[in-house]
Amino acid sequence: MARFSSRRGAQSALYGAVALLALHGAPALAQQLDYGNVVDASGGSATGGDAGAKGRGGHSIRSAGGGARTTIQPYLEVSQNLLAELKPGDDVLTYTAIAAGVDVALNGRNTQGAVSFRYERRITEKGNTANGDTISGLARVKHDLIPRTLSVEAGGLATRTRVDATGAGSLNPVATSSATTQIYSAYAGPALATHVGDVAVNGSYMVGYTKVDTKNGVTAVAGQPSSNIFDHSLSQSAQLSAGVRPGVIAPVGVTASGRYAQEDISNLDQRYRELNAGVQVTLPVTQDLALVGDVGYQDVQVSARDAVYDVNGVPVIGSNGRFVTDKSKPRAIAYDFSGLSWDAGVMWRPSRRTSLSAFVGRRYDSTTYYGSFSYAPNARSALGISVYDGISGFGSSLGNALRDVPTDFEVGRDPFNGNISGCGIGSTGGGCVNGALASLSSSVFRARGVNATYGMTVGRLRAGIGAGYVRRKFIAARGTVLGLADGTVDESWYVDGSVSGRLDRRSSFAVAVYSAWYNSGSAGNAKSNAVGANASYFRNLTDRLVGSAAVGIDGFSRKAAPDELVASGRIALRYNF
Repeated sequence: MARFSSRRGAQSALYGAVALLALHGAPALAQQLDYGNVVDASGGSATGGDAGAKGRGGHSIRSAGGGARTTIQPYLEVSQNLLAELKPGDDVLTYTAIAAGVDVALNGRNTQGAVSFRYERRITEKGNTANGDTISGLARVKHDLIPRTLSVEAGGLATRTRVDATGAGSLNPVATSSATTQIYSAYAGPALATHVGDVAVNGSYMVGYTKVDTKNGVTAVAGQPSSNIFDHSLSQSAQLSAGVRPGVIAPVGVTASGRYAQEDISNLDQRYRELNAGVQVTLPVTQDLALVGDVGYQDVQVSARDAVYDVNGVPVIGSNGRFVTDKSKPRAIAYDFSGLSWDAGVMWRPSRRTSLSAFVGRRYDSTTYYGSFSYAPNARSALGISVYDGISGFGSSLGNALRDVPTDFEVGRDPFNGNISGCGIGSTGGGCVNGALASLSSSVFRARGVNATYGMTVGRLRAGIGAGYVRRKFIAARGTVLGLADGTVDESWYVDGSVSGRLDRRSSFAVAVYSAWYNSGSAGNAKSNAVGANASYFRNLTDRLVGSAAVGIDGFSRKAAPDELVASGRIALRYNF
């Protein structure tokens, strides 16, 4: 057997990845990849979308050690927008939008993170679209209380999405559509990584909250069961592991771990709870390759209450647009499994720029597959792929996606509504929240899927693409108002791409395209497709004043209603402080 300790750099990287897997004690839910900075050193941006309009404003603070920089970029923006409805009607709408926002990149000795926040007020001039406010943003911050030992992290998301009667969600909704809703999600918690002698100890606790701000929580398609749209939930997760490296007490590494996860969903008091405990063994094969096996115990339960029924046996809907929960009756069990679980696989880490993990096992009383691959051969390109499998609700699924956003992400925005792009691509990787936002159903589900991102820089150009697929099988208690959803399956696919770059010293451009497909198994196999593209041009009129122009087209098609197609145009002025 080759001695696994002969190259300590590769050994540390590989065993660190194994320890992280043991800490979670369950299949990874998404890739953990890095983005580039929100803004560059001059206050500009390497990404497309709204970020390309930053110009030379902003305030930069260099750390005492040199090199590290914190950049704060507040701005005000006013724009004139025109929307031409091509299908199903021919209305022409115009409105003025006034926006205020800030982009922050934190790159200090003990604090890393990025924040992008925007508030927009729409003032209608012509047409039937209503005045309204939109809040959008993405944040991810990590602070080391004790360097390399104790840290706290937090993240948040605010975005606007389309929600259909089937429960389907879609980022970048057609601007004239009234079927949109605001989504908020945030999480925070501490993480510990230390040693007690030769024993590595890792732990974390995270709490998250997610809210879907729609008033019509119970929707229906003619002839199909009602769809119950998610309201809000509180999710918690905790992990703890302790282990030793190969060669310390035996030729193999041994790690004991435990994990707890719970989500309490307001709709009918649904609750998902999972406990995992196990022992993981790591067998070095070469300096860069290890075989990993895990055996343990798993306890998973999904439960809910039924709705209140009127004298005619019809479920009662409350003032918040959701079913009224009958708290007088005990919980109904929708899913209950406890027993042995196991995983076996390989982890390969030949360098800090290449990593592969692949696992097969038995969880949730069925076969499971999961893994990841990341490859960043240089600072100009990066590829990431993740395969996942797990049970969760909408809130914890979105929270997991947020946790996987690195602390140095880049953000792109739709030029017509300021909404954040579903994918962000950076110099060393990328990630997407599109899959988590594809279904807004309140029911707990088992999700199996894959996400992939690729980004590259060639000269002044920056390009990126994200794609993914997710299959959800919903879990609900038979005999309750949610019972018709039990066992139904929906599927969603997405593709999100962009190209941006500088044309000269004072101007830049950005082009973005997206498409998302949704197939609802709970509504007669209803299908929908959102697709669109936009192009923007930015010009620095002064060091702080930026002018921009954009054109775009967005479409939405579904089986139960006429297709929608809208062309958009926009001119804007932005002042960077």
